[in-house]
Amino acid sequence: MISVWSDTSELPHFESLKKNIKTDVLVIGGGLAGVLCAYMLAENGIDYVLVEANKICGGITRNTTAKITSQHGLIYNKLIREFGVERAQMYFRANEAAIEKYRMLCKNINCDFENKDSFVYSMNNTKKIEEELTALDKIGFSAEFADKLPIPLATAGAVKFRNQAQFNPLKFISSIARNLNIYENTRIRQLTKHTAITDGYKITAKKIIVATHFPFINKHGSYFLKMYQHRSYVIALDGAAQINGMYVDESENGMSFRNYKNLLLIGGGGHRTGKQGGDWQELKSFAQIYYTGAEEKYRWATQDCMTLDRVPYIGQYSKNTPDFYVATGFNKWGMTSSMVSAMILADMVTGKKNPYAAVFSPSRTILRPQLAVNAFEAVTNIMTISQKRCPHLGCSLNWNPQEHSWDCPCHGSRFTEDGRLIDNPATGNLKIK
Repeated sequence: MISVWSDTSELPHFESLKKNIKTDVLVIGGGLAGVLCAYMLAENGIDYVLVEANKICGGITRNTTAKITSQHGLIYNKLIREFGVERAQMYFRANEAAIEKYRMLCKNINCDFENKDSFVYSMNNTKKIEEELTALDKIGFSAEFADKLPIPLATAGAVKFRNQAQFNPLKFISSIARNLNIYENTRIRQLTKHTAITDGYKITAKKIIVATHFPFINKHGSYFLKMYQHRSYVIALDGAAQINGMYVDESENGMSFRNYKNLLLIGGGGHRTGKQGGDWQELKSFAQIYYTGAEEKYRWATQDCMTLDRVPYIGQYSKNTPDFYVATGFNKWGMTSSMVSAMILADMVTGKKNPYAAVFSPSRTILRPQLAVNAFEAVTNIMTISQKRCPHLGCSLNWNPQEHSWDCPCHGSRFTEDGRLIDNPATGNLKIK
């Protein structure tokens, strides 16, 4: 199982940490968000170090579908209802600024960057589409209604955003990461207020950014209550139609479509990590019906941190940790959310006021319906009798027969059949007798 990005890109390699060091800012986590934070800090002349437990972009980043868009499902009607017009505008402008930053950087990078229109469609609910268009009008953005889409599904219509983008994320990272101050194979074993301990060495930092996909520190921020993880699947078909755009179902478990060169990428089969879902079989069956004669070239899976209100947590890790920051909960929209994180956090660590920070504050209210769902899942799971327990918080693990892994339905940690850690928030391997 390998993504088209991994197969068509070559990332730079970095040494592991072999000495004690001091820095102004320590970035923990070498996915897209962490690398962009490091890039922004370097761009602003700030002393920093990035450490990655394995290889940079060896986790979720290499398995994205790489859509660069401010159209995150039918989100703006929801944002206006929950946060008001001003905060919805703030969210939109932050993501549009992220797109423009990518557009500027990619002018000089060979990363297959393309301007594309983006569409969010509904299978059966025209009212949802109309409400989203009304919400977008309220925040001052002129989106369009689209009723004819080049995908083999009967839809009730779609919201169209012009001038969005797509690219090859690993080719992009290969370019911007090459001269950054990065240490690979450097796992943080212990973390205090201004000190991080690796295997035998110490990093002293004035400020620390945690960009590890799912935050691994439970003492602050209650991220184990504020998020769950969602798994989804992708196949890449050769010989299928060119669709000239990016298409996403407004339903969490619906399908997405985009081209990459001669390939058609179809995403779907989603489910909460640790639960049963459609996986690749759903996509394969779909392709056999609607893309007869096309050949499957790649298949891969990814995992997303889902927040209580569908807005990422970017900012101070908690109210009680003034020199400690986080970027997490990207809700399937990691490309723009990673760039927004880098822009906000580069400002915050230098004491600058960022115009978008307020809407992403990790300390906003947690009184959302999803909180009760997360708590119920955790309590029910912990009471389940099982020999396989996640070392994160003791939840019962479920066997994933499609991917041959032990998965945690509480917080999304995953392990190989012999117990090696695949995905966090767990920080160590599973002990299998």
